[in-house]
Amino acid sequence: MAIALRKRGPSNFDRAADGSMTLIEHIRELRTRLFRASLAIVVGFGVGFWLSNPVLHLLQEPYCGLPKSRLANGDCNFVQLGPADLLLLQMKVALWVGLIVAAPVWLYQLWAFIAPGLHRHERRYAYIFTALAAPLFAGGAVLAYFVTAKGLEFLLNVSAGGNITTTLEITRYISFVTNLILLFGVAFEFPLIVLMLNFVGLASAKRLLSWWRVAIFIFFAFSAVVTPTPDPFGMTALAICLSALYFGAVGVAFLNDRRKGRGRELYADVADDEVSPLDLSTEPVEAGQRVDVVAPIPAPEPVAAPAPIERRWDEMT
Repeated sequence: MAIALRKRGPSNFDRAADGSMTLIEHIRELRTRLFRASLAIVVGFGVGFWLSNPVLHLLQEPYCGLPKSRLANGDCNFVQLGPADLLLLQMKVALWVGLIVAAPVWLYQLWAFIAPGLHRHERRYAYIFTALAAPLFAGGAVLAYFVTAKGLEFLLNVSAGGNITTTLEITRYISFVTNLILLFGVAFEFPLIVLMLNFVGLASAKRLLSWWRVAIFIFFAFSAVVTPTPDPFGMTALAICLSALYFGAVGVAFLNDRRKGRGRELYADVADDEVSPLDLSTEPVEAGQRVDVVAPIPAPEPVAAPAPIERRWDEMT
C-alpha cells in the first residue's frame, strides 16, 4: 500500500525571515524560546550547585596559595559574618556556573529569535564575532586570576606588621575575584569593537592604525584604574595584552580592506584638503518632445461596506 508523504511547509525561520508571521505568532515564538532558555538555566543551576564547592575552592586558591593565609592547622583563614552567607554565596556561584553551562542553549534560543531579521552577511559576521568572543573572555578571566594572586600578595605584605591581623570575609572576597574576572573578560572584548568598526565601513585600517597612541594611553589608564593594587605588574600585564589585541585587530582590518579593495577608489590618492579634478565641459541641451494632454481621471466607484469580521479569541488575545 502506497503511503502518501505529507509535504512540509516553510519553517518558522523562513516565515519570520520573509515577514509572513503575524505579531501573535512572533509573541508565541518568543514565549516558547524564553521557556526553553529558562528551563536550560534551571537545569544548569542544579549542575552549578553541585559544582559550587569545587568552584569556590578554585576561586579561593589565589588567597589560600599565599603563605600568610593559612592557619596553624593548614586551613585557609576566612570568616563568615552571617549564618546564611555561605549558602547564599553557593547559590550565587551556582547561578553563574549555571549560566555558563546552559549558555549553548539560551544563546541558541536568543539567536534563533533574532537571526531571521538579519541579512546573510550579517549572520556570517555574527558567527565570527561569537566564535571570537568566548576565547577572548576566557583569556581575560585567566589573566585576572593570576593578577588577583599577585595583587593579594602585595596587599597582604603592605598590611603586615604591627598588631594588625588580616582576615578576609568570604563573600566580599569572592565578589572581589568574580568582579575582577568579569571586568578583565569584558575588557578583552575590545578588539571585537575595532573589527566591527572596520567591517561596517566606519573606519579603515589606516585610520585605526593612526589612533595607536591614543589607544595605548587609554589601555594603560584603564588598566591603572581597574587593577586592584598599585603595583605595576597587573597594570602592565593588562595593558600589554590589550595593546597586542588591538594591533592584532588592526592587522585583520588591513586584510579585510585588501579583500574589499578599499583604498583603490577613484579619489583615494587625493588629500582631504585638495580639490578633486572636475569635468567642467558643457553639453548643449536639446528641446524636449511635446507632451500630449492627459485625459481626465473618471470618478471612483463607490466602495462597498466591509463585511463583519469574525472574532477569534485565543490564549494570546
